[in-house]
Amino acid sequence: MGADVTHDIHIIGGGLAGSEAAWQLAQAGYKVRLSEMRGSGEMTPAHQSDRLAELVCSNSFRSDDADSNAVGLLHQEMRALGSLILTQGDVHKVPAGSALAVDRDGFADGVTAALEQHPNITIVRERVDTLPAEGRTIVATGPLTAPMLAESIGRATGKDSLAFFDAIAPIVHRESIDMETAWFQSRWNKGSGKDYINCPMSKEQYLEFHAGLMAGEKTEFREWENVPYFEGCMPIEVMAERGVDTLRYGPMKGVGLDDPRTGRWPYAVVQLRQDNASGTLWNMVGFQTKLKYAEQVRLFRTIPGLEHAEFARLGGLHRNTFLRSPELLDATLRLKNAPNIRFAGQITGCEGYVESAAIGMLAGRFAAAEIAGTELQPPPRETALGALLSHITGEAEIETYQPMNVNFGLFPPIEGRTKKADRKRMYTDRARAALKDWLAA
Repeated sequence: MGADVTHDIHIIGGGLAGSEAAWQLAQAGYKVRLSEMRGSGEMTPAHQSDRLAELVCSNSFRSDDADSNAVGLLHQEMRALGSLILTQGDVHKVPAGSALAVDRDGFADGVTAALEQHPNITIVRERVDTLPAEGRTIVATGPLTAPMLAESIGRATGKDSLAFFDAIAPIVHRESIDMETAWFQSRWNKGSGKDYINCPMSKEQYLEFHAGLMAGEKTEFREWENVPYFEGCMPIEVMAERGVDTLRYGPMKGVGLDDPRTGRWPYAVVQLRQDNASGTLWNMVGFQTKLKYAEQVRLFRTIPGLEHAEFARLGGLHRNTFLRSPELLDATLRLKNAPNIRFAGQITGCEGYVESAAIGMLAGRFAAAEIAGTELQPPPRETALGALLSHITGEAEIETYQPMNVNFGLFPPIEGRTKKADRKRMYTDRARAALKDWLAA
């Protein structure tokens, strides 16, 4: 694993996007140097280990429904293209209703082992501070790009990096949850019907909890932290500031959940989702937070069923950076003013584990075609891959560009009048046909 190893391409960053890009290139027969600063004595504010593709927030890859959900369709397309991330996700899945959730440790171990054992991949534990002036490179350093490299990227793009916050939800030890109060049930009994632990709240308890969130001591902001939050990972206390009922109609809605003690839906509910294969750790769904640690323990133990909760991890907050990609990147993710460099993953402004890996997959495949002296056309916009790529590389509004999950709003509209109930299936049927034609071509 020395620095003098001959390689066809250099990938900077061993998160989900970098890992997927490396896998795609290695499987195509090309030599990859994969640089990851964790393991060299460096660490990010959110990671806890040096494993590749470590999940730092939720353990969920979200819906696995390929017929009526855009992210489920993206799963299906990535599986069809030999995704390492989806392969390991399937191997290490844990119960989560209709979603794909994984044992985070087993998943990261699986990805790391696959890359370490691949004969075409050399993993180098090193911090890269500047963009390479020459040689093919994929930058997949994610939302926690080290400051010196971020400055180098800023100089190369001629644009200031945009930034937003991403908040991490707490994880609770299962044995510390009071199941005399809490109960197992998925909303509307989807999946196995028992994939979530539910902690019910009366109106009085909810109002006291809301007041506690509003008054709780939070992490203070510095001047450089005055940036917008991403809506998909909004801290719970920021949601609470939007109105007393915002949480009750958001992550704490009791709809579709029957409290076995009353036979009725609770006024509000806190849901926990299994976080590892053994079921010993459970993630507080939607409870990303910037509350100080002591305040989290005090307040979250007022939740019925969590009075004696023991936390494997408390919530946290870190800063994310991303490019103004629609202006800076071409249709194959190359930096327009330095086409030897591609960007992949969350640094491009996609949001979500699967989306990051998907853009890593495309960056790897575009680079492999380039090395081979051929041209790979971007996937059609009718596909989930193509819709996401198109948004990043030109479809989005440049001035208001913000991180985006894949969704049907990114796809070309279905022509003609259709029933709302049929529209999602029409999107996915059309996408599968378009992907089949693209693969054949």
